[in-house]
Amino acid sequence: MNTIGNFIKQKRKEYGLTQEDFAIRSGLGLRFVRELEQGKQTVRMDKVNQALAMFDMEAVPGKKERKINLD
Repeated sequence: MNTIGNFIKQKRKEYGLTQEDFAIRSGLGLRFVRELEQGKQTVRMDKVNQALAMFDMEAVPGKKERKINLD
């Protein structure tokens, strides 16, 4: 699941912005915005944070939760 990409897409639409509008206003490339929203697995975190900053948000490092099977 692409949580950040989905968040960006949802917020962008709430503000009535096209991908192109969002790219221009955030200073990012249109290709990056499209790839982020489509769930590209490898993206630059500085650019992700640049996109999130449009909504006063930031991605921060944290421990990934995962289930460990001890059987």
